[in-house]
Amino acid sequence: MSVYVIVDAVNLDEERALEYRVLAEPTIELYGGRYRIQGATPEPVEGVWPEGRVMTMVEFPDMARARRWYFSDEYEKAKRARDGAIDVRLLFVEGGKAAWPVTA
Repeated sequence: MSVYVIVDAVNLDEERALEYRVLAEPTIELYGGRYRIQGATPEPVEGVWPEGRVMTMVEFPDMARARRWYFSDEYEKAKRARDGAIDVRLLFVEGGKAAWPVTA
Protein backbone atom coordinates (compact mmCIF):
# COMPACT_ATOMS: atom_id res chain seq x y z
CA MET A 1 0.00 0.00 0.00
CA SER A 2 1.37 3.42 -0.95
CA VAL A 3 2.61 5.70 1.82
CA TYR A 4 2.63 9.45 1.53
CA VAL A 5 5.18 11.64 3.25
CA ILE A 6 3.40 14.93 3.88
CA VAL A 7 5.62 17.87 4.70
CA ASP A 8 4.55 21.27 6.01
CA ALA A 9 7.54 23.63 5.96
CA VAL A 10 8.73 27.21 6.07
CA ASN A 11 12.13 28.27 4.79
CA LEU A 12 14.12 30.21 7.38
CA ASP A 13 17.28 30.49 5.25
CA GLU A 14 16.73 30.25 1.48
CA GLU A 15 20.34 29.44 0.60
CA ARG A 16 20.59 26.57 3.09
CA ALA A 17 17.08 25.38 2.15
CA LEU A 18 18.31 25.01 -1.43
CA GLU A 19 21.27 22.97 -0.17
CA TYR A 20 18.80 20.67 1.61
CA ARG A 21 16.72 20.19 -1.55
CA VAL A 22 19.82 19.36 -3.62
CA LEU A 23 20.78 16.69 -1.07
CA ALA A 24 17.25 15.35 -0.41
CA GLU A 25 15.87 14.93 -3.94
CA PRO A 26 18.20 12.12 -5.09
CA THR A 27 17.60 10.19 -1.86
CA ILE A 28 13.86 10.15 -2.51
CA GLU A 29 14.38 8.63 -5.94
CA LEU A 30 16.99 6.19 -4.57
CA TYR A 31 14.39 4.74 -2.17
CA GLY A 32 11.58 4.56 -4.74
CA GLY A 33 9.80 7.78 -3.85
CA ARG A 34 8.07 10.15 -6.26
CA TYR A 35 7.12 13.75 -5.68
CA ARG A 36 3.36 14.33 -5.93
CA ILE A 37 3.49 17.92 -4.68
CA GLN A 38 6.74 19.84 -4.36
CA GLY A 39 7.01 23.12 -2.49
CA ALA A 40 3.50 24.33 -3.30
CA THR A 41 1.85 27.20 -1.46
CA PRO A 42 -1.51 25.89 -0.25
CA GLU A 43 -4.75 27.74 -0.90
CA PRO A 44 -6.68 27.62 2.39
CA VAL A 45 -10.32 26.62 2.03
CA GLU A 46 -11.15 26.00 5.69
CA GLY A 47 -9.24 26.96 8.79
CA VAL A 48 -6.09 29.03 8.99
CA TRP A 49 -2.89 28.24 7.14
CA PRO A 50 0.10 30.18 8.49
CA GLU A 51 1.66 32.50 5.93
CA GLY A 52 4.91 31.48 4.30
CA ARG A 53 4.42 27.74 4.68
CA VAL A 54 4.69 25.34 1.75
CA MET A 55 3.52 21.77 1.23
CA THR A 56 5.37 18.82 -0.25
CA MET A 57 4.03 15.30 -0.68
CA VAL A 58 6.13 12.29 -1.67
CA GLU A 59 4.71 8.85 -2.46
CA PHE A 60 6.62 5.69 -1.54
CA PRO A 61 5.56 2.16 -2.49
CA ASP A 62 5.10 1.14 1.16
CA MET A 63 5.78 2.11 4.78
CA ALA A 64 8.97 0.05 4.99
CA ARG A 65 10.49 1.93 2.05
CA ALA A 66 9.47 5.33 3.46
CA ARG A 67 11.06 4.47 6.79
CA ARG A 68 14.24 3.16 5.15
CA TRP A 69 14.50 6.46 3.25
CA TYR A 70 13.85 8.66 6.30
CA PHE A 71 16.37 6.84 8.49
CA SER A 72 18.97 6.29 5.74
CA ASP A 73 22.52 7.61 5.89
CA GLU A 74 21.88 9.40 2.59
CA TYR A 75 18.88 11.34 3.90
CA GLU A 76 20.58 11.97 7.25
CA LYS A 77 22.99 14.32 5.45
CA ALA A 78 20.05 16.27 4.05
CA LYS A 79 18.37 16.47 7.47
CA ARG A 80 21.55 17.91 8.96
CA ALA A 81 21.66 20.50 6.17
CA ARG A 82 18.09 21.64 6.86
CA ASP A 83 18.66 22.03 10.60
CA GLY A 84 17.96 25.69 11.35
CA ALA A 85 17.25 26.40 7.67
CA ILE A 86 13.76 24.94 7.38
CA ASP A 87 11.03 24.58 10.01
CA VAL A 88 9.47 21.20 9.20
CA ARG A 89 6.47 19.14 10.24
CA LEU A 90 6.43 15.72 8.56
CA LEU A 91 3.90 12.87 8.56
CA PHE A 92 3.78 9.35 7.12
CA VAL A 93 0.24 8.51 5.94
CA GLU A 94 -0.82 5.20 4.41
CA GLY A 95 -3.00 5.50 1.34
CA GLY A 96 -6.07 3.40 0.78
CA LYS A 97 -9.67 3.33 1.90
CA ALA A 98 -11.01 5.67 4.52
CA ALA A 99 -11.41 4.22 7.98
CA TRP A 100 -15.00 5.48 8.10
CA PRO A 101 -17.89 5.22 5.67
CA VAL A 102 -17.89 8.03 3.10
CA THR A 103 -21.19 9.00 1.49
CA ALA A 104 -21.81 11.37 -1.38
